[in-house]
Amino acid sequence: MHFIALENEIVVLKPITKEDVLELFTAGSYPEIWAYLSTTFEQKSDVHNFVDKALTAKMQKKEFPFAIVDKITGKIIGSTRFMDIDEKHKRLEIGNTWITPTFWQTAANTNCKYLLLQYCFDILGLQRVQIKTDQENLRSQKAIERIGATKEGVLRNHMIRKDGTSRHTVMYSITLEEWPEVKRHLEELIK
Repeated sequence: MHFIALENEIVVLKPITKEDVLELFTAGSYPEIWAYLSTTFEQKSDVHNFVDKALTAKMQKKEFPFAIVDKITGKIIGSTRFMDIDEKHKRLEIGNTWITPTFWQTAANTNCKYLLLQYCFDILGLQRVQIKTDQENLRSQKAIERIGATKEGVLRNHMIRKDGTSRHTVMYSITLEEWPEVKRHLEELIK
């Protein structure tokens, strides 16, 4: 699969580079971002580690990480990625998404998901895109459901959180057959 930068009038999704560390650190310097994610940006070394791991996974063709850039200011406001890439079965996951709190409940996340999904289905011809989140992350579940993903169920004791507790994971997906309707819905949301 071939991945590229994606953009519209609201956001630019550009491939992450080592030069993005400082802006990622600034955007991710809010503890509330990391409540349900497996990482935390407490110091610059955390961001260097995040970027190094992302670039290694990219080289191994396991993931494709993006920096989310606000089109108006040109500043990085978060990150997302394609992960669990499976060319044979024509599927992948959109995940490890975070956005600085100033852009929560704005058009940024919806536009990101639209660009990513449009590329997955209309360009790559995938048959499935999945999104998962912590069962306790109700804000994320609401956002995923708002874009039109189908809740498939809960994987019990699916992961270990960074604090050592067990995480139940809520699984969502959008299939190729569902994409035309989801696309129309998203296009209404981003007008």
